Amino acid sequence: MPQEHKAKRRASLPHVRPTTAIQGPAPSGVVEQAPVTLNDESQGPEKAPPPSRGMAARVHSRILKERIRIRALGLANRFRVIRTIDVAVACFAERPFKAALTASQRAMRGLVKEGFLKRYRSARYQTIYGLTGKGVNWLEEQDIDAIASVRRVSDMTNPEHRLWAQFLTLCCEVRGLRAYTEQELLLLLSAQEVPAQGLLSVSVRTNRGEKRLELRPDLVGVEPDGVCWYEVDISPRSADRVASLKALVLAMGRNTRLGGPLRRVIVLTRTPRIQNRVLATLDALVRDSKDFSLMEGRRVLAPCGPGAYEVIRTQEKVLSDGRTRLVDSIAGHVIVQPLPVWLPKVRMDGRGGHAVDGWFDENYLPYRRLPSMQAWPVPSSPLLHPPA
Repeated sequence: MPQEHKAKRRASLPHVRPTTAIQGPAPSGVVEQAPVTLNDESQGPEKAPPPSRGMAARVHSRILKERIRIRALGLANRFRVIRTIDVAVACFAERPFKAALTASQRAMRGLVKEGFLKRYRSARYQTIYGLTGKGVNWLEEQDIDAIASVRRVSDMTNPEHRLWAQFLTLCCEVRGLRAYTEQELLLLLSAQEVPAQGLLSVSVRTNRGEKRLELRPDLVGVEPDGVCWYEVDISPRSADRVASLKALVLAMGRNTRLGGPLRRVIVLTRTPRIQNRVLATLDALVRDSKDFSLMEGRRVLAPCGPGAYEVIRTQEKVLSDGRTRLVDSIAGHVIVQPLPVWLPKVRMDGRGGHAVDGWFDENYLPYRRLPSMQAWPVPSSPLLHPPA
């Protein structure tokens, strides 16, 4: 089209002046609109609230990363072998499980990438980690004595029992309790004035007769009212171990070598079959203990709920007139519950369909509190404070 024709066409178009408001009365049938003010935030669309920064709003992200690294590498130095779920417990117990698992997975990937941890696969296809020499050097820069564990972890085929014991130890610590694994307890007992090889000495009766044994728990937790004894059963008990469990239950209320009395025995089982065998053992003890003669020191086991029993102890009480009588009181409890074996199997993409039940927002870890007990305290984040 010629340029002259284009110019004529543009000149013939009506010129419209933009206005921000209609001046004067609006014609009939025309709805008057309010002027649009772009800079007036009160009349504009509501802004979305900024995303929550979580702990990063209280502690700088660089400091948080360093504290997570110290705690994760410290766990590998303490236990020699760890899992991702151990870091989730030690660092992120106050979060929902999926958020804690995501954060711990991110931390472990970073530590492996930097060469501080080395990843292995156990015979049961569990991913485990060991501390490398580079991780040792970094911890020593933080004034923490450490020893590499990769050579030892590479020789482990199935450390499942060890892993669950230290997992429950961390669960106790998250709830504010002092707790020790069996290895840590042995070091503690050997450092006492009278070294001992067991936490409690009991008389065990088997088919071969009666003998005295020094019993040690898989882990132990110290609570305000006494000692909590944990047993991790990932395999069925032999006849000797069944007899030891009965003797342990009937020793409820006795003083241990940690100073406090035995108040609870917690048995955590790996499979329903193992749990049913433990319950059958305790049910048999319920029937047998009913026939014990009435005398001071007698202990009777009685059920008090699903998977829960109470140990009733008979003691002598002196009356005001000098006479004595026998009275019954609750010496402690026995609780049987499944290990949370489903938690390490949870996948963030939803594969497998494993549940997230039993995390710290529920009454499950390190053991299920009975209605007569005080509720578990809510975990708080250890990352808000410098590591001890």
